[in-house]
Amino acid sequence: MKILKKTAIILLVAFVAIQFFRPTQNISHGDHTKQFLVETNPSKEVRVILEQTCYDCHSNNTNYPWYNNVAPVSYWLSNHIKDGKKHLNFSEWENYSNKKKDHKLEEVLETIDTSEMPLKEYIWTHEQAKLSEEQKKLIKEWVLRSRALYQLENLQ
Repeated sequence: MKILKKTAIILLVAFVAIQFFRPTQNISHGDHTKQFLVETNPSKEVRVILEQTCYDCHSNNTNYPWYNNVAPVSYWLSNHIKDGKKHLNFSEWENYSNKKKDHKLEEVLETIDTSEMPLKEYIWTHEQAKLSEEQKKLIKEWVLRSRALYQLENLQ
């Protein structure tokens, strides 16, 4: 019984101690998606969908939930955001070549078609991020229109 009590105390002390160490937050100020929005010109509906379902993990600015203040959850969220930005970062759109932009938009289509995105874990805590069939249709139409522009530019 003493081992169990000592283990519980050690775990409690470790849990309290880790609360004082935080990963760097993904917060930027200003219009961090301006170039992306100018180039792809999404409709107002699609802009709202992107803000509610994509930007937290795929841009340089995250709206953190309250539970991000509790470690180790903060580290778990930080890793998800870093991984999301590695795959696609709307805030870094201007640094992508036209070929890469076209490819990233193709991947958006694929992840929507397979319901890979938004992540189920994200939807659990952000119910508004669950995409309806109509929202998926709007995104697909916008992506196809945007891809056509990049494909045309790649031919020139």
